[in-house]
Formats: sequence, C-alpha cells, structure tokens
Amino acid sequence: MFEVLRSPVDITLVAIAAFLIYKIFKKKSDPDTEIERQLPKLRRDFTVQELKQYDGTGEDGRILVALNGKVFDVTKGKRFYGPGGPYSAFAGRDASRGLATFSVVSSKDEYDDLSDLNTMEMESVREWEMQFKEKYEYVGRLLKPGELPTNYSDEEEEGSQQETAVVDRPKEE
Repeated sequence: MFEVLRSPVDITLVAIAAFLIYKIFKKKSDPDTEIERQLPKLRRDFTVQELKQYDGTGEDGRILVALNGKVFDVTKGKRFYGPGGPYSAFAGRDASRGLATFSVVSSKDEYDDLSDLNTMEMESVREWEMQFKEKYEYVGRLLKPGELPTNYSDEEEEGSQQETAVVDRPKEE
C-alpha cells in the first residue's frame, strides 16, 4: 500500500481522491440552507411589482420565482437564482417564458399570460413547474392585473377545523 505514496504523482492523485471523497461525504452545512431555515414561511399572492422585491438582494435574501402563475421560494437554490447565479435573471420575476424558450433573459415587467407560446413551449413550462413543486416551497399565486389575492389565513383556519372534525369523528365499528 505504501508503494503508491513513493511517487509525487501518486501522492497528488491520492490527495485529490481524498479531497473528493471528503467533499462527497461531508455533512452539508450550506450557508444558503441555513439562511432559508431562518426565514419564516411565506404564504401569499403577489403582483408582478411585488414579486420584484424578492430577487435575493433584499435584507433577508429571500428569492421568489413565478412559474405558470405559481410563486415558489427558491432561496435554497441561491447559487442558481441569487445575484451572480446563472439564473439570476429569473429571481423576483416570472420565469415561465424564459424556461419555455430556453432563454435566460429578464422577463417582461408586466403580467405575461403566455397565450402566444406553442404547445411544446407550454409542455416545457408544465415540466418545469413539476420540478419546482418537487424541489421548492410553494408560496402563492402570481396575480393577473386586477385580480384579488387569496386570504390564506382563512384557508389555514378552515384546514385545521377540518382536521379536528376528522379526528373527533367517532370510529365506525
């Protein structure tokens, strides 16, 4: 075994291999994940203008991205969506058109109904939406002009009442 460590090239290769193994098995203490854990849950709807505030440059560093009318908290993907990241143009914006057309450019500063996208592009948007649902936290909806936001606190109260009703229901024998 120590015969491998006699050549400088072998020593270098063993060091590189050890470093890579360390990186693979190292417990994740990703600062982006730590930031996200400290942020309170956000549950609300946004206009295009309100969404712009969440581009990762704010005080809390939160990053939101809209996709197909849904808003997701992508803060844990800060390396990709945060300032300087490859998809930073989508931070605080509706990324639907960009992801559908494979264009990482800033989207419009107004609501985009995506009505001019073709079938393949819309299918791409739906696929991206499924990936976002699996990976990121759903926050709320992207509001169309004139559309009123949902009052999510009412839904949470109703949800907890429904859960109670199910729990209190006598068991059928």
